[in-house]
Amino acid sequence: MKTSTTLSLLAVTVSLLLAGCDNGAKIDPAKQTGADPELPAAKNFLVPPMKVPNGTPWKEGEKPRVADGLKIEKVADGFQHPRQLYTLPNGDILVVEGSAPAAPTSQPKQLITGLVQKASGKGGAGGNRITLLRSSDGKSWQKYPFLENLRSPFGVQLIGDTLYVANADSLMKYRYESGATKITDPGTELTELPGGPVNHHWTKSLLASPDGSKLYVGVGSNSNITENGIGAEYRRADILEVDAASGASRIYASGLRNPTGMQWEPQTGKLWAIVNERDEIGADLVPDYLTSVQEGGFYGWPYSYFGQHVDERVQPPRPDLVKKAIKPDYALSSHVAPLGLWFYTGTNLPEKYRGGAFVSEHGSWNRKPLNGYQVVWVAFRNGMPQGQPEPVVTGFLTEDQKSVRGLPVGLTMDKQGGLMIADDAGNVVWRVTGATAL
Repeated sequence: MKTSTTLSLLAVTVSLLLAGCDNGAKIDPAKQTGADPELPAAKNFLVPPMKVPNGTPWKEGEKPRVADGLKIEKVADGFQHPRQLYTLPNGDILVVEGSAPAAPTSQPKQLITGLVQKASGKGGAGGNRITLLRSSDGKSWQKYPFLENLRSPFGVQLIGDTLYVANADSLMKYRYESGATKITDPGTELTELPGGPVNHHWTKSLLASPDGSKLYVGVGSNSNITENGIGAEYRRADILEVDAASGASRIYASGLRNPTGMQWEPQTGKLWAIVNERDEIGADLVPDYLTSVQEGGFYGWPYSYFGQHVDERVQPPRPDLVKKAIKPDYALSSHVAPLGLWFYTGTNLPEKYRGGAFVSEHGSWNRKPLNGYQVVWVAFRNGMPQGQPEPVVTGFLTEDQKSVRGLPVGLTMDKQGGLMIADDAGNVVWRVTGATAL
C-alpha cells in the first residue's frame, strides 16, 4: 500500500473515531489559572482529540500584536526552528535552532499525532545549530553562523569561558572567547543525558547556578503516562543537578513531566520552572504550570497531577508517592504548552512588568477550542505569582483559529532591556520594547 493511501486511511479513521464525540473544553481557561485551578473529572479516549491549525507563513509586514504601552519588531528571520535564546555578557544573542531526533513510531497514535502536528509547523527539520545575533543599538542586527553540527540542541548556558549546550542526549562544553562570532572548538562531552532511540521529550532545558558551579537540566518524560514502560523513564521527568567541573549528577527534583524552562526568581533567588503536563484525559485536563522547585521535591508524575489527584491509568499505583506529591504554585490552564520563561529585570518595558514572569505558550494540539499561542505575563509579589496571567504578545493564531503564523518558544532580554522571542514556526526572532523606548 502506498504511503499516501495509508495516511489518507489514517485520517479517515481518526475522523470517524472522533465524529460525534463531544471533546470540547467546558471550563473557561481563566478558571484554570492560579493556585487553585478548577479540575473536572478525567475522561478516557480511544484516540486523543486533536485540533491543530494549519501553518501559514507571516506575510510581508505582518507581526504579532502587543499589549498597550508596547511595540514589537522583527529582529531577524530565515532561521530553522529557533527554539531557545541566550544573551551573552557582551550583548550578543544566541539563537538555538533544533529539530527532534529521528525516532521509531511504536504506536499508531504517535504516527497520527506527528502528522497532525507537522501541518501546523510544529514539526519539520531544524537547523541543529546556533546562530549569533549582534547589534550595537538594538535596531539593526547581523547574523553569524556560531556553532554547527549539533544533535537536537535546546538549552545553552555560559560559565566563564565555557559554553554548555544541552543536546537531546548529551551535555557538551565548548571554549568560548568573548566577542567571537564563531566557535571552532569541536567540543567535549561533559555528561550523557537520557536519550535513546525513543526520546519522547527530547528538549533538554538548561540553567547555571548563580555561582557557576552547577548546571540544572530539565529532562522530560519518555511517554505520556509510562506507556513505554517504567524502565524507559530512568532519570526522566526530573531536573538533574550536574557538577559543571566533573559532570557528576544527581536528581534535584522529580515528578515533573516536562520541565521546559527554568529561571532564578530575582527577589528570593529560588529555582522556578514551567512544566508541560499529561494528555488524553480531556480538554480541561491537566493544567500546565509554573512552580518553584524544591530540592528533593516530588511533583506527582506519573501517579498524580496538580498535587494528589490520582491518575487511574497508571498501574501499578503508588499511593506512597502520591501522598508526598507537591502541589504546583501556579496553573497556566490546560494544554497551553509553556516552553519559555523569563523573569524581567530590565527598565525598557513599562514599570509594571519588572519582577514579573513572561511565559511563552507554544499552543495546544489536543484542545477545542485551542489554547495558548501567546506570550503572557504573570505578576509576582514577595516572590510568588499573583492574579491572572495577562496576554502580552498575541496574534500568532488567526482570529478564526484556522491558521497559525508563529509559535513562541525561547525568551531572553537584550542589552537594552528589550524582550526577545524565538518564533519556532515563523522562523523569526521578535523584539518587544516599551512604546516610547528607543
